[in-house]
Amino acid sequence: MGANHRGLIKKWTYVPLVLLILVVLLWGTCLLRGPTESGVSFASERKGADAESKAGTNKEAEKEEKVLAPDHNHPAFGERVEERTRLVARYIEGQGIRDPNVLRSLRTVPRHAFVRPGDLRRAYADHPLPIGLNQTISQPYIVAYMTEVLGLRPGSKVFEVGTGSGYQAAVCAEIAREVYTVEILEKLAKSAKERLKNLGYRNVTIRAVDGYFGWEEKGPFDAIIVTAAAGLVPPPLIEQLKPGGRMILPVGSPFGAQWLVLITKDDTGRVRSRRLLPVRFVPMTGRVMEPEKPARR
Repeated sequence: MGANHRGLIKKWTYVPLVLLILVVLLWGTCLLRGPTESGVSFASERKGADAESKAGTNKEAEKEEKVLAPDHNHPAFGERVEERTRLVARYIEGQGIRDPNVLRSLRTVPRHAFVRPGDLRRAYADHPLPIGLNQTISQPYIVAYMTEVLGLRPGSKVFEVGTGSGYQAAVCAEIAREVYTVEILEKLAKSAKERLKNLGYRNVTIRAVDGYFGWEEKGPFDAIIVTAAAGLVPPPLIEQLKPGGRMILPVGSPFGAQWLVLITKDDTGRVRSRRLLPVRFVPMTGRVMEPEKPARR
């Protein structure tokens, strides 16, 4: 075999080795780049992504909280402030209400925006006022008392039966995160919805339905408040009260004795009731007025 031929054979013996080296280098490069491209990240990268995700979640939560809070931009909030301050000092705080959230709420909510034009002069007197359709806006002290008993917190979800003018709902909305309220009289529900919307209470939702059945799809609730008297506590409301929740309502005859009653449900679901003080409320109407059907045996 000639020398040139032997040299050519010798050169070709290195080709597989060179190819093998190239394959190894390419494979190593893929290993280094692969995890990032395949969606698997290093710890530092995951940490940064988690931080970004958490920051985004926090921003969304802050945005939602901002949207839900009453905005207080309506001119009524800046009107008759001294009258509200005197009302709270004399009739609310002066009669034993101590919850700072309740006191702040009564000082903030412009009660004169919830009464009829003919009653504007009496808006900050401590007594109920007629709002039409045989309904009333409750006495400020009773509103404060019932709200304090509920023990509302900024994260509370509240259900109210008997929207009326919307005043009690507004007082609760100044403290709680969400307020769901129902009114059986459609005309009152419509006017209250418009009033609360104009005043900036974006955390209040209103429906025109019978409050006896509650609002199951929005429950369970941390607190339930009923602003009309019935001879019994509607069972659906007890079912929709959260364990650890509190409900306050007037119980008794529309034409006889009525008591504010506190209903509590402990963490095991056990329900207890306690009388608080005698009151006088308009009667609750709808299903609650129908006689109870005897249980089948």
